Amino acid sequence: MGTWNAMTPEGKDTILRVVRQEAEQFFDLVDSDEAWEAPTGAGHWQVRDVVGHLVDTTEAYFVSFDAARNHSEVEPAYGLPGMAVRCDEMARAFRSVPRAELVERARADFDRMMETLDGLTDENWTGLLVPHFYMGPLPSFFYPAFQLMDYGVHSWDVRQGTGRAHGLSGEAADLLTPFMFVLWQYTTNPVSPDGVCEIGIRITSGSNAGDTRISLTEDGFSYAAGETDDLTVLEFDPGSFVLTAFGRSNAGTIRGDRAVADRFLNIFFRI
Repeated sequence: MGTWNAMTPEGKDTILRVVRQEAEQFFDLVDSDEAWEAPTGAGHWQVRDVVGHLVDTTEAYFVSFDAARNHSEVEPAYGLPGMAVRCDEMARAFRSVPRAELVERARADFDRMMETLDGLTDENWTGLLVPHFYMGPLPSFFYPAFQLMDYGVHSWDVRQGTGRAHGLSGEAADLLTPFMFVLWQYTTNPVSPDGVCEIGIRITSGSNAGDTRISLTEDGFSYAAGETDDLTVLEFDPGSFVLTAFGRSNAGTIRGDRAVADRFLNIFFRI
């Protein structure tokens, strides 16, 4: 994976470059009166709500990095099960803010966040634990990934709202692929005895292509790279994998038992 594994310092320059690309085209998409109240692929959100969401989340990251640097006490993690409802409330609270003002604030927040991420040393990248509001302490490298999710996936949402055919950036999808297993791990509903299963995930192309074995047990979700020839397998290209993990589409090719695939794909809650 080399420079395409953003969980290592070797991937820092690559992911920060791609985040900047995705953010630049995101701001081009949203910064017009015609787009501002248009629908999106993010449920009932309008474009302005997506921008409000980015302001809310990015400004929370500033608090998190300050706490990590200063070794400050923070409240316990809010948890992911309630994230969708709270994010919706926080995003729509910005609806009264004029477009120019909110976009300018989002741009300033983005610039400040990139300064923070640019300044991370190799040791910080994996060793500095930063308390995420919903998930608790996480290594710093998760935060550029969150920015890529925000600007990459939400750009897809904005384009989806136009009704035109489109797709997800290949570079963004490649970088996000490893993080989708973490997303699934954190958003698994309780597994009943009847829900226990093993399944394979095959990423068919891109810099993070390969096979991963996933186990769903009553203890939760676990995964590791490995051969999947003995399992029911779900095949995805990187973009389809990211959009499926985020609940934006029902994609993938089933190789094996459809009942096992159905059980697996419906075990997650959405954020």
